Amino acid sequence: MTKEQAVQRAAWQSMPLILICGSLIAMLGFGPRSTLGFFLTPMSTANGWGRDVFALALALQMLLWGAAQPFVGAIADRFGPVLVLSLGAVLYAIGFALMTFATTPGEMYLSAGVLIGFGLAGSSFTVVLGAFGKLLEPKWRSVSFGVGTAAGSFGQFLFSPLAVALNANMDWHTTLLIFAGVVLLIVPLSLALAKPIEQKSSGPQVALQSAPAALSEALSHRSFIYLLLGFFTCGFQIFFITVHLPAYLVDRGLSADIGAYTIGTVGLFNIVGSVLAGYLSNRMPKRYLLSGIYFLRAIAIAIYIALPVSVASSLIFGAVMGILWLSTVPPTNALVALMFGTRWLTMLAGFAFFSHQVGGFLGIWLGGVVFERMGSYGPIWWLAILLGIFAGLINLPIKEQAVARPAAATV
Repeated sequence: MTKEQAVQRAAWQSMPLILICGSLIAMLGFGPRSTLGFFLTPMSTANGWGRDVFALALALQMLLWGAAQPFVGAIADRFGPVLVLSLGAVLYAIGFALMTFATTPGEMYLSAGVLIGFGLAGSSFTVVLGAFGKLLEPKWRSVSFGVGTAAGSFGQFLFSPLAVALNANMDWHTTLLIFAGVVLLIVPLSLALAKPIEQKSSGPQVALQSAPAALSEALSHRSFIYLLLGFFTCGFQIFFITVHLPAYLVDRGLSADIGAYTIGTVGLFNIVGSVLAGYLSNRMPKRYLLSGIYFLRAIAIAIYIALPVSVASSLIFGAVMGILWLSTVPPTNALVALMFGTRWLTMLAGFAFFSHQVGGFLGIWLGGVVFERMGSYGPIWWLAILLGIFAGLINLPIKEQAVARPAAATV
């Protein structure tokens, strides 16, 4: 069975300081990125692009964000999160700034796709949650995962209407430059999550599990694979909705403001959903919690697209989906920590997140391609429903127990 290492942190790293600074990082990392859907129409119009160009840039962002996450996580696990968060924030800011000068699809793919994608891998809440798992006591982990995820959602709630307001009073170029400056605040905040200097033990040394060994162990574990498949669906659903719902509502005759309010409502209610999920992760089987979330998402989407689109139905849909939005993250991270310990938590959670981002890539890209080919998002809405049902079923057989290991590899 796995054996937890003792929690180590510096004397000045109090739990409130860690939670506050980590939550602010999660807010700044997730908030500006969640507004990119509001730049789809003005940027596409200004440059004469179809929606597929913008969609592919953001889909590339999702894919690179996810692909880099396990490697970034391994670096954070080995050397601490400060360097990773700081470099990620700088790339994130450069990507936003260069978007203002993008006039060709290639420049859009480089700025919004490559630079922001790699920047998010280093500055997103995945790195923050890994730090929480290492710096906070086990009894607080699931709750802290919920708090960190909720902070990211608050960023979505805060920045969505802010983006619309800035775009209405300034040009969208200025809004992007403002957001570029804002994300640089992550650099000083990251210092609160510093990894303490490990004290050398005078007793017998225990062989630490290597990163390749940890990854091999996880990928050969059936429950981890089930977790990856479910998280794929999560990414597909939430990023398709984040990027394409504002345009979907405009197509249905609603104003761009309603799209902002709906995405903002998602972020607001996910604060409740994420904290609640973290709380429930300590009090019920995590696999049942995940299955319930995915089944309820499928039902919510089916009801929404079956009804006439209106301001009321959109805001109610945003509230319901908000409760279910990133509430998958606390039980997913808690399961990874439970099964494999915290030594390589950021890396393994990052690998799960890669599956999430592959789903996000397909949700964003297919949304753009299907709309350009068929003039409708209908097939993607139905695919999101089917995937929700699949994810609900695939999480049920997960075994919630630590893996058995030789004594020398228990950390």
